[in-house]
Amino acid sequence: MLSIQNVTFSYGESKTITDLSLDVKQGEYLAVVGESGSGKSTLLKLIYGEFDVDEGEISWNESRVLGPKDKLVVGHEFMKYVAQEFDLMPYTTVSENIGTHLSNFFPKEKEKRIKELLEVIELQKFGNTKVKLLSGGQKQRVALAKAIAKKPEVILLDEPFSHIDNFKKQSLRKNLFQFLKSEQIACIVATHDKDDVLAFADQMLVLQSGKALLKGAPRVLFENPSHALIAAFFGDYCVLDGVIYYAHQIKLSEKGLIKAQVKHNYFRGTHYMIEAETNSQTVYFNHPSALEEKQTVSLEVNTNL
Repeated sequence: MLSIQNVTFSYGESKTITDLSLDVKQGEYLAVVGESGSGKSTLLKLIYGEFDVDEGEISWNESRVLGPKDKLVVGHEFMKYVAQEFDLMPYTTVSENIGTHLSNFFPKEKEKRIKELLEVIELQKFGNTKVKLLSGGQKQRVALAKAIAKKPEVILLDEPFSHIDNFKKQSLRKNLFQFLKSEQIACIVATHDKDDVLAFADQMLVLQSGKALLKGAPRVLFENPSHALIAAFFGDYCVLDGVIYYAHQIKLSEKGLIKAQVKHNYFRGTHYMIEAETNSQTVYFNHPSALEEKQTVSLEVNTNL
């Protein structure tokens, strides 16, 4: 188990992480979300031992994670960290990069592992391609495979799909998280993307200014957004009479008591998201088709949707 107990960290006079505590079990996936500057990347670097904590302690299986004050070389054998800058060797092949930390004493096992990981990152045809010839998204995929090649106990991922286009992102996300779960690798992911979280994460930590705003199962936080920051992460929302509602919870109804004037229509593929105004408040709701702007409509809330 990864244990973070009462950790505080500051850059100079500015506190970046404040009195943070959490646990991550073996094989568990924790998603860390929050606005830019909330401390997500800093938290990953603290866990990895790149920085020393000011207060508190970080440990894995009851052994303290050491920072630069106590450990000359950053990092630990049981843990891998994939930052937004990739640690790759550009003049060697994709397969050579993935196999960097695999033993040459067992060539068949090494070859099998590399082949397996090429399938996970969907780069089977690029095994013999030099990394310098790859796109940014392909390099990010190689960095992911390299990090999990030797089966670490913990992997830290900072925006792991940020350079990968939507054509590959969906299948790669499924491949990676299913693979990590099958190998019981604990995974901590800093992300801005709800699609990295809802279908895959076991727990979700919401940071605000370096403090834990909330922690819980993604579905529970999605269905009960007690803070606007959480609702904003998951989708379009509005606040009516102090209550947070998603756009999919508000619908057009002849019996609706909420009178609103249509302002804009936004096509979302399966539906339109409508922006309207009621009593000087903005309200968002979904509708199968676009509505005429400036018309007045009646709305009702249905929290069962």
